Amino acid sequence: MVPRLAGYRRVELKTPAQVSAMRASGLVTAAALEKVKHLLVPGARAREIDAAAEQVIRAAGAAPNFLGYDGYPASICLSLNDVVVHGIPSDQVLRSGDIVSVDCGAVLDGWHSDAAITVVVGQTDARSEVLVEVTRQALWDGIAAFAKADRVGQIGEAIEASVEAAEPSFGIAREYTGHGIGSAMHMEPDVLNFASRYHGPKVRPGMVLAIEPIVVEGRIETSVDSDGWTVRTVDGKRAAHWEHTVARTAGGIWVLTAADGGADELAARGITPAPIA
Repeated sequence: MVPRLAGYRRVELKTPAQVSAMRASGLVTAAALEKVKHLLVPGARAREIDAAAEQVIRAAGAAPNFLGYDGYPASICLSLNDVVVHGIPSDQVLRSGDIVSVDCGAVLDGWHSDAAITVVVGQTDARSEVLVEVTRQALWDGIAAFAKADRVGQIGEAIEASVEAAEPSFGIAREYTGHGIGSAMHMEPDVLNFASRYHGPKVRPGMVLAIEPIVVEGRIETSVDSDGWTVRTVDGKRAAHWEHTVARTAGGIWVLTAADGGADELAARGITPAPIA
């Protein structure tokens, strides 16, 4: 779930024990998304996918941190095609060719995690695959930047550079950002997905961020449906959204919502992650 640029007063730095607790939460979110990924097939109902994610989260002794957040009525956000973020699962049926983003989070022992995936349902086409893959690669390029960054703003610079190099016709939705995460789901700092004069706070050990680029095929402007949640592109073009919760520790970086801590993707970028004990 993406914050609406609502700020907090300080950046929460975690102890090693707290990062370990967040890793436990992150693995719950990862398991829920792994379950969901296999349910995103033609004919599936969004409400049933939401129920499956909630079942995984609660079976692990955690709770879905989206449910009830500012009145949000579901355990996941399921966003179809031109829906950028915050799509509410309903009785809608998935169709072959749909681009579906699923954003999911859990809270376990008071510690939050947040992650998102985007897939193409059923038969795909080249343009859909490019949109999804460009966004996924931008996420990992942003995570790699976090591993070496002095300032949080360098993450957004890397994300924007990644998208522009891969497909200059795509845009980055700028109204919605990544965020700090920990004892609350949305915390300081905002993590922009583009280069800005705002360089953000210094990166320090114990900083944990939800990094989440959102890439659109057309115009970057969005509108919000009458439900107060569902965000759409104004031109009806499609969007993709990927996210991970990532910790920067004294030893390096670890992706808390990736089963392997991000090892495979980061190795391809010359980075060896530092596992959480």
